[in-house]
Amino acid sequence: MDESKFRSLAKWQISAPPRFSADSIQYLLRGEEQILQSISARAPISKILNDICNALDCQIGNTVSLISVPDNNVMSAAEVSSSAALFGLHIFISVAIGSESVEELGSLEMYCGVSRNPSPRELQLIDRAVCLAAVAIKRFLETGDGGNYRMRGVRSTRGYVPEPPTFMN
Repeated sequence: MDESKFRSLAKWQISAPPRFSADSIQYLLRGEEQILQSISARAPISKILNDICNALDCQIGNTVSLISVPDNNVMSAAEVSSSAALFGLHIFISVAIGSESVEELGSLEMYCGVSRNPSPRELQLIDRAVCLAAVAIKRFLETGDGGNYRMRGVRSTRGYVPEPPTFMN
């Protein structure tokens, strides 16, 4: 084919904005700041962990995240996986949430509508979410409320299944 034809088409192509634009970085920082404020204000641990999962799901897209903590055996990992499979979800990633002393504080499990592996950018977002979850869980345990994850109306995040919207626009 004629090379000049390709050059003329090239000037009409619109380049996609980079995934890490200044706006997306500011959005991430604001979300992270809100979660850190919730942690310092001693918001309920279930709210903080759900906020972390929601932020992660929004940033990656087409995912469902669950953060579980030890001693909170509402559903086993096998039960969660089989429930996810019923909805056509595939395991995206499973990460242990640990502290500096290598004690396991919990785990992050993510499911996706298509079977794939996380990209390097997505792994960075997951690492940030795991760090935030570790801070939140550690703070929760250090405040004296950590002996029983079900104290004071703390709802299980593992058993949380978001309800579909009642209407669509």
